[in-house]
Amino acid sequence: MNIEKSNLTMGNQKCTNNVVNLFKGIIFSILITLVLLFAFAAILTYSDMQESSIPVVTIAITAISILIGSSISTIKINKNGIINGGIIGFVYIFLLYILSSVVKIGFALNAYSIVMMILAIVAGMVGGIVGVNIKKK
Repeated sequence: MNIEKSNLTMGNQKCTNNVVNLFKGIIFSILITLVLLFAFAAILTYSDMQESSIPVVTIAITAISILIGSSISTIKINKNGIINGGIIGFVYIFLLYILSSVVKIGFALNAYSIVMMILAIVAGMVGGIVGVNIKKK
């Protein structure tokens, strides 16, 4: 009986640690996004870069941020990187679109939004795979 109870407690602890790592990945991804977007805004302000580059750079920044955040958060998980990374990408983009729908009147899904959603989930999955396969030294 004690062995079963200790295994159950260890299982709950692992689940809690996984959830904490997933939230860390989401928060880390958001922070990276903010830093990169501020840097890009400064570049746009003080250079001759065309504003037509904004959608492409935004997609790239989002993908890079999710990839880095999911890879860092899945290092400690050690398994199911594709699933955990996909969750990070999905939650990140879901939070982004909830915030966008609250802030922007007339918010609607379009082809750009669909591309962002798919790219976020795929970037999270790739980052999760990378994170699980990184060996600690």
